[in-house]
Amino acid sequence: MSKPGTTAVAQPTDSPAKSLSPKEVLLKAYTDLRDDLISTLWFVLGNQEDAQDMAQEAFYRCWRSLDTQPDILNLRAWIFRVGLNAAKDLQRSAYRRRVKPIIEDETLLPMADDAPVGQELENQETLLKLTHELLKLRPEEQEVFLLRQNGELTYEQIAEIQHRPVGTVKTHMRNALQKLRKVLA
Repeated sequence: MSKPGTTAVAQPTDSPAKSLSPKEVLLKAYTDLRDDLISTLWFVLGNQEDAQDMAQEAFYRCWRSLDTQPDILNLRAWIFRVGLNAAKDLQRSAYRRRVKPIIEDETLLPMADDAPVGQELENQETLLKLTHELLKLRPEEQEVFLLRQNGELTYEQIAEIQHRPVGTVKTHMRNALQKLRKVLA
């Protein structure tokens, strides 16, 4: 139980001897999931620079409001939700509506050094097709897919975040998977 005016954040289990402050726990959690958050925001926004900006904005918002939040049971889900809200705020801005992002395919797919060139090119082509199809998904399907895959959240957690029934969340995920499977077929 936490004291009034403080926030209880689930402590990581890898260091039981040292008790971390809530802000130290937030910093460690953000550092661990930063790449996943940026890639999720990249798909939502369609632009790497905006995704990085919104990931930083999410961390800032979390940091600033950490002391005023009630007990946070799932820090990862909270950070992802704040990040997606920041991305939606950016999409709603007047400037953003006038400017369309340019998706740079070559920046989406880094080459692996250890794979055979032919196989790597085939993998990149498949990933590129999936990426383009993911960008075509309805916003609800895209958000559920990204929270499930990149955010590693359960359907129940996603439903709670989105204030939707679990069945609706599962339907969005099923629709997204059906559309993405067509690319692989």
